[in-house]
Amino acid sequence: MIQELKWQIRKLLVDHYPKLIIDHEWPHQFGRKIDWDNPRDLNEKIQWLICYSDTSQWPRLADKYRVRSFVEERGLGHLLTKLYGVWDDANGIDYDALPEKFVLKCNHDSGSTFLVDKAACFDKDALNATLNQKLRRKFGYRNCEPYYNKIKPLIIAEELLEDKSNSFSSSIIDYKFWCFDGRPYRLCVYYSRTSESAYVNEFDLDWNFHPECSIFTDHYRNGQGKVQKPILFEKMVEYVKVLSKGFPIVRVDLYNIEGRIYFGEMTVTPGFGRYRRYTEEYLIELGNQIVLPPKRCPIRW
Repeated sequence: MIQELKWQIRKLLVDHYPKLIIDHEWPHQFGRKIDWDNPRDLNEKIQWLICYSDTSQWPRLADKYRVRSFVEERGLGHLLTKLYGVWDDANGIDYDALPEKFVLKCNHDSGSTFLVDKAACFDKDALNATLNQKLRRKFGYRNCEPYYNKIKPLIIAEELLEDKSNSFSSSIIDYKFWCFDGRPYRLCVYYSRTSESAYVNEFDLDWNFHPECSIFTDHYRNGQGKVQKPILFEKMVEYVKVLSKGFPIVRVDLYNIEGRIYFGEMTVTPGFGRYRRYTEEYLIELGNQIVLPPKRCPIRW
């Protein structure tokens, strides 16, 4: 009962007073109080934006279904993967009507993605139960990201992207651009990704490799080698400029398969705004790219 009471109190605070949660957790996670008057690094500025900026567009950007219309409005609908269906209950999914391979994912959280190959054995009932369980979860409470709780939970089925020409990575390569109001600055590239881990390279826009940014092991610094610059990289940069315009910070994820560019997702609080993979110097460098808007009264979500 005590744990349930604590959880209910947390939900109340995240919904209405997120700053109190952040103030309480920050010293435990970072060994210092957050500086609300002079935020410097990437993490502090993201928390400031959560509490003091206009976040009305954040739920739409984070919604893996509704963001598709945002991409279309920005004139980049051709980057979207095929959409096969949308459901608010997994039991309504007609698997027979779906192609042999596809992706099922929840639109309102992170990590609820399932790659389905009908030629392989999979338990539909178990998958449906898992998806429905995910639909009931309010993702924003865990890491104090209240805008996630404004998303109507849905399940979507999309095209499964595969890159059979790629011998370097065991998965499709994910290009994640750090963008600041229409200005891409750096990107991290994930490859050979599994449900448990990935290799990561960090690059600037001239494709210079920056392993010194990471505080983690060689798994992240150097991985299995350096990802080669993709075909039409300059076009990718153009696209993320368009998508990120108007937002102090947003990470825009793209895929590039043999020169065909696809939209992945947009993340306004990367790493929950509590990034631990980068050095303190690099977190400040990224934080310096964020121009904070005029301060508003603390937001009550």
